[in-house]
Amino acid sequence: MNPYEIIEKYYIPGSDLYNILVKHSEAVRDKALALARRHPELGLDLEFIAEAAMLHDIDVLIYDIQDIGCRSYTFISTMGSAMEACAEWGVKFMVLDRPNPLGGEKVEGPLVEKNFQSFVGKYPIPYIYGLTVGELAMMLNDQGMLRNGIKADLEVVKMQGWKRDMLWDRTGLPWVLTSPHIPQPITAIYYPVSGILGELNTISIGVGYTLPFQIFCASWIDAIELCDKMNSYELPGWEFRPIYAKPYYGLGQGKSMQGVQPYITDYKKANLTLVQFYIVEAIEQLYPLNNPIRNAKESRLNMFDKVCGSSKIRTTFMNSNCKVSSIEKRWNEPAEQFSERRKQYFLY
Repeated sequence: MNPYEIIEKYYIPGSDLYNILVKHSEAVRDKALALARRHPELGLDLEFIAEAAMLHDIDVLIYDIQDIGCRSYTFISTMGSAMEACAEWGVKFMVLDRPNPLGGEKVEGPLVEKNFQSFVGKYPIPYIYGLTVGELAMMLNDQGMLRNGIKADLEVVKMQGWKRDMLWDRTGLPWVLTSPHIPQPITAIYYPVSGILGELNTISIGVGYTLPFQIFCASWIDAIELCDKMNSYELPGWEFRPIYAKPYYGLGQGKSMQGVQPYITDYKKANLTLVQFYIVEAIEQLYPLNNPIRNAKESRLNMFDKVCGSSKIRTTFMNSNCKVSSIEKRWNEPAEQFSERRKQYFLY
């Protein structure tokens, strides 16, 4: 964290107010560091002390960021880290709640195991967690999920008019892209459909093309063949159509690719996160030499496991010759249990 960047968001660099605040904060920082250095036996975190001293005049830290309802989208990790810092320094933390673009009913995926916690999976929650950021903040705070079980002085400012069954198009709100590859509300819905597989960087999921997270393509795929295979699974709430693409940048830049584009026909019935595993199952049967998991680099497999929250998903899946049925129980049961546990934090 760079405290100067935070200050510069609210004060014009070079202005009198900016100069007064920075000069005062630097004086407090230098004094705090001098005191800390007198006691090396305490093993104090000097970097943290410096950052906290620079920001000591903050009375309330407000979180006002649009999330997309998916664990690996790191805005909620930022929120949790900010809550931990506020708790440690006695600063009030306020969440201005926002709609979950996936709605508030869908919950999917396993929890993050402790050894696999990272910034793409900081807390033991499902991949799709079915809460608003305000509700999630309450749960993190109440259930001891923050670092060392610390609790923040938390206030959540509720929305008006939002209901759990609402997708973004029913809110009547304009969509402001949350990142370059989430330009539209529909992209937020497809992020958990392909994002885990996309971590492997062995098959295009449309990042670099006009349909980020909405396709599965490669130069070695026959679009009709893969489309027929995917439709043969008769996945509830899904249909697939062949697609032909040439990415403008990223994986497969400038190459002619073929694959499938998934279409949601019934959102309530559709399991979003398992589609990408069915894609791998189909590829294992049609193009076994091009299995995107088997052909991934070790570093990408590590990231895949972190996003899944465990290495057990990958190893179980691969040991079964990529049968989705081998991981369904491990994938779905934790989500079902979490789905009940989260209800006590519902604000809507």
